[in-house]
Amino acid sequence: MTQTPVGRRERKKAATRQAIADAALRLFLEHGYDRVSLRDIADAADVSTTTLFKHFPGKEALVFDQEQDNEAQLIAAVRERAGGPSMVEALREHLLGAYLPIARHPQAADFLALVDATPALRSYAERMWTRHTDSLSAAIAEEYGVDHDDLACVTLARFVLEIPALVRGRPDPRAAIEAIFDILARGWAPPDGVR
Repeated sequence: MTQTPVGRRERKKAATRQAIADAALRLFLEHGYDRVSLRDIADAADVSTTTLFKHFPGKEALVFDQEQDNEAQLIAAVRERAGGPSMVEALREHLLGAYLPIARHPQAADFLALVDATPALRSYAERMWTRHTDSLSAAIAEEYGVDHDDLACVTLARFVLEIPALVRGRPDPRAAIEAIFDILARGWAPPDGVR
């Protein structure tokens, strides 16, 4: 899980990063993603563009500023279950804890509208979680003592990482996450009343 930086320098870096992300989101929501330049964001955050690039690799990353912690948190959810819940249940609890606060944020509807209206952001969002497939599947495989490219582990990792894209925009994100994890835990069955 993300820890608050303890040193003065780390706190200052974290505050600068947050100021840049906040300025970017505010400008994107006010003016639209394509109408805001990196210079506009740097000026609004009172930093240079060089400083902006020290914290973010590109414009899309400014919208998804919390993304850098996802991989470490996913792997921690796998490794820290320590004989507790099953792998699927540990990942379910992690996703419920990580995704639901984002979905319930007061700006969530505006944020989703921005992403949905911007092809570059839609594409980035779809790739954002799934880029962790290799590291998550390797962590799962290590827990079971199998090869890192074990198909069952890769499949579980990939399906788990697709969940945010599958539940985005659904009226009840919790119910959608729970339903998907139920499928992962119990297997797929046709909808009720269908053969």
